[in-house]
Amino acid sequence: MLTFLQSKSPWAIGVFRIVVGFIFFCHGTSTLFAWPVAPYGGETAALGAWPSWWAGAIQLIGGLLVMVGLQTRLAALIGSGSMAVAYFWKHQGDGLLPIQNDGDSAALYCWALLLLVFIGGGKLALDNVVGRRRGCVTDAPVEDKVAEPVS
Repeated sequence: MLTFLQSKSPWAIGVFRIVVGFIFFCHGTSTLFAWPVAPYGGETAALGAWPSWWAGAIQLIGGLLVMVGLQTRLAALIGSGSMAVAYFWKHQGDGLLPIQNDGDSAALYCWALLLLVFIGGGKLALDNVVGRRRGCVTDAPVEDKVAEPVS
């Protein structure tokens, strides 16, 4: 059973990346365009307004890149950093724990995106297609090999 699950992990990572990227993207479209729902407070961010418009742009562009798996690690790193800033800047002052300070989503996005920085995009990522065309190494996981004892 464990071997079966391990063989499917690149697919699970790909699905995880797509879902996280899509929801992050939706936060950006909400902040910038009030779609699919208006942001908290009801108004979209004014063009260039700090920090709301910039956060929305990072969420929109970063979420799209993560979702399709293009420059996944870089987009996830920038997105993760922006969520860490959002958590400590906006939420941390309202309470110690994310459940107290309404920072649950910022904390979860920060850690989910940081995980993608380390594990890559998995299957169904455009990074894999671009990497193959350029002859580069893709995000395919490296198999753990046990070294044989030296006699």
